[in-house]
Amino acid sequence: MSNWNVYLSGEIHTDWRDQIVEGVKALNLPVTFSAPVTDHAASDDCGASILGGEDKKFWYDHKGAKLNAIRTRTLIEKADVVIVRFGDKYKQWNAAFDAGYASALGKSLVVMHDPSLTHPLKEVDAAALAVTETPAQVVDILQYVILGKL
Repeated sequence: MSNWNVYLSGEIHTDWRDQIVEGVKALNLPVTFSAPVTDHAASDDCGASILGGEDKKFWYDHKGAKLNAIRTRTLIEKADVVIVRFGDKYKQWNAAFDAGYASALGKSLVVMHDPSLTHPLKEVDAAALAVTETPAQVVDILQYVILGKL
């Protein structure tokens, strides 16, 4: 059985990634996980910290976004499955970008969000091969697609 590469994108304020990783480990599935930098300060400040400060916030954020895109694009391109979680508190534009990028590359996209976000995310959901509400559903999907077991 070959190893699957799964990229976990999206909100960083809950433990949904840990729940998926633990569920997959419990099933002993052949999965390697990757993710964006989830340290919010490091992600925001990487560009200016490495390449030098900026007086204007636009250019400060621009540098950071480009460095983060190197990681994100590379890992999504290597992924077999991309899981994108949208939380209900914050606008996760980066998650929307990741979902669109994965879809454009023909990657298998699974979206996870609360039912209250169904309408705002209808276009993202339409691009996904599965739309879930819980990490447990994601683990069940991975078990099914990897092992063919329910």
